Amino acid sequence: MSKRKLSKQQLARIAENQQKELGSKQNGSTDTAVQNKCNGRIIRHYGQHLDVESLNPDEAGRVIRCSQRANLPKLVTGDLVVWAQDGLDAGVVVAQGQRRNFFGRPSPDGIFKPIAANIDLVLVVFASTPRPHVSLIDRYLVAIEQLNLRAVLILNKLDLLSTQELENLDNILSNYRKIGYSLYKVSANDGRGIPELEQALAGKTTILVGQSGVGKSSLVNKLNKDNIADVAALSETWERGTHTTTTSCLFHMPGFDLIDSPGIREFGLGHIDQGQVFDGFIEFRPFAGQCKFRDCSHRQEPGCAIQAAVESGQISGERVESYFRIVDSLNEIA
Repeated sequence: MSKRKLSKQQLARIAENQQKELGSKQNGSTDTAVQNKCNGRIIRHYGQHLDVESLNPDEAGRVIRCSQRANLPKLVTGDLVVWAQDGLDAGVVVAQGQRRNFFGRPSPDGIFKPIAANIDLVLVVFASTPRPHVSLIDRYLVAIEQLNLRAVLILNKLDLLSTQELENLDNILSNYRKIGYSLYKVSANDGRGIPELEQALAGKTTILVGQSGVGKSSLVNKLNKDNIADVAALSETWERGTHTTTTSCLFHMPGFDLIDSPGIREFGLGHIDQGQVFDGFIEFRPFAGQCKFRDCSHRQEPGCAIQAAVESGQISGERVESYFRIVDSLNEIA
């Protein structure tokens, strides 16, 4: 059955009712008061059903399988909500709290869909296998910057790299260190680099993103000191990962929270424009508006500030080429 379309008046009335559920007053209440009304946090969802962790003091940590009140917006892992008991072992979500932020990605038809909310860090995980693609890393970074979130790069499967392979990867990754991104080299297998990563995650809520098969679920298990996430082997034929995680799940680790998200093979940026892509390359920002021509493509025009920065060593030529590939892909979609 298709979802019926609501009128503007109906949508306004629903929004008003949600505010009443959250305890808002017509003369305005503080965000803190609104958030204090929330008594649960979504830790995973299955279609129309949600697992909500109770925040009520007398039952903190209890997980209740909930449905959600009709016409609420799509809720995601990490959302703060107001829920009520609905039977002995079930509940219903009656309102959504205000999101501090969210992370998501576009669907194949270019519609952006949030997958997690109220997070502090986005860990972009990659590994030697499947082969890391700089273009995919840069697409993630553009999306993360566009959402005003903080990105951290994680090279996993350190134990599988030879000295020469690690040196080659270090050469590629040095561009990200130079422009200010934190990078951790770890092994979910033998534990190398894990203590340093744990220190960086302390007290934060973090989401793991990356290609299928880079070892996100193995990393979750290593950080938790126990096996709590399913792990699958790489496809030998295509050297690609299988989609072990099918929905975003929040796990409580010693000292921090971690959200594991479904792996992907491609990450599109059809939901943003060329200007937002430019802003997503953080080292480009100091040169914004300095080109001779306002509509400069930064390719061959005289007086281009970006090309001048490449020549002076202030910007990596590889990153500029990656920018061009992303922009060209957006033009193909258009």
